[in-house]
Amino acid sequence: MRIAMMGTRGVPATYGGFETAIEEVGKRLVQRGHEVVVYCRDTSAKVERQENYLGMELVHLPALHTKSLETLTHSGLSAVHLAAHRTDAALVFNAANAVWLPILKAARIPAATHVDGLEWKRAKWGGIGKRYYRICESLAVKWSKALISDAQGIADYYTEKFSADSYLIAYGAPDCRSVGSRRLAAVDLKSRGYHLVVARFEPENHVEMIVEGHRRSGSTTPLVVVGSSPYADEYTAQVKALASESVRFLGGVWDQDLLNELYANALVYWHGHSVGGTNPSLLRALGSGTAVAGFDVSFNREVAGAAGRFFTDAGHAAELFTELEQDPVQLHRLRKATEAEAARYDWELVTDGYEQLCRDLVEGRRQARQQHSDAEVKQIRAA
Repeated sequence: MRIAMMGTRGVPATYGGFETAIEEVGKRLVQRGHEVVVYCRDTSAKVERQENYLGMELVHLPALHTKSLETLTHSGLSAVHLAAHRTDAALVFNAANAVWLPILKAARIPAATHVDGLEWKRAKWGGIGKRYYRICESLAVKWSKALISDAQGIADYYTEKFSADSYLIAYGAPDCRSVGSRRLAAVDLKSRGYHLVVARFEPENHVEMIVEGHRRSGSTTPLVVVGSSPYADEYTAQVKALASESVRFLGGVWDQDLLNELYANALVYWHGHSVGGTNPSLLRALGSGTAVAGFDVSFNREVAGAAGRFFTDAGHAAELFTELEQDPVQLHRLRKATEAEAARYDWELVTDGYEQLCRDLVEGRRQARQQHSDAEVKQIRAA
């Protein structure tokens, strides 16, 4: 099969969960004999443009670099290009891109939409943005050949609201347990000598809650914060204003080897995300063997399981900072639990799911063509 993946920043994966999924699934589909086309746009990372990556064909197209139009404009151009360079199936990431599905339909390209999380709950969107995302949810249901949910909670939402079934396909957890700690010296850190947050600076990721909890706990163990946001200056200032002197802001870390070491050597990984499904940052922590403290929502409990403790506000987070720092036995138990939890998220199994989905899309198209052909034969015979 020839399979297109569109709607993200593309690969190499240097940013978020969608990009990681495309890289991990895409390269495995190539290894299984499929052709994979990935649509890419520029990011803030200094990554050399490539035409081929891990066997995947890359198509680079521009975008308007504004908060509300970057994804939408790039995906629109991708849909037009894809319609002119047809593939057997298309995987469209982000329900916001559902408005472009009619272009793929007109080109007779069966498409599945990965609906992501409940994007309309994100604070960064105003009233118009929230309404747009809610409309796009219904358009994704109406115009997609199939929906992809990465967590049971997301699948349940689409079932309850739209009576729509989903392919439940999560992400994989990387195995980062043996990465070592050599690179930590470059950022003046020691193994198990710091807490870690990795997140975009958006209110629903609760970075400010974790930072405030750290300060209120009186902890002198550094809290290392990795991440930023190009469109959230006010929120970034709020987060930094809440920090104690022992909070260290590293910004975006694009060196994946260093990032793996940061995960694997943290005392505790703190995860404040609240509106997504299965989050790759959380899976990366589990795959690194690191104890998890997560914001208390169903998605995080579903993923972290026995490897996590959970908090609901800054006060609760402060208590958890103190408790975990003073209880090495509990930390050891949480770390031991990560192996079993991470094993539930295997990239080969994830790829199995996407491969079967694409087969179903292609077979559905063939079935439709056969039905059309049969109808023509009946008309000829009737004449």
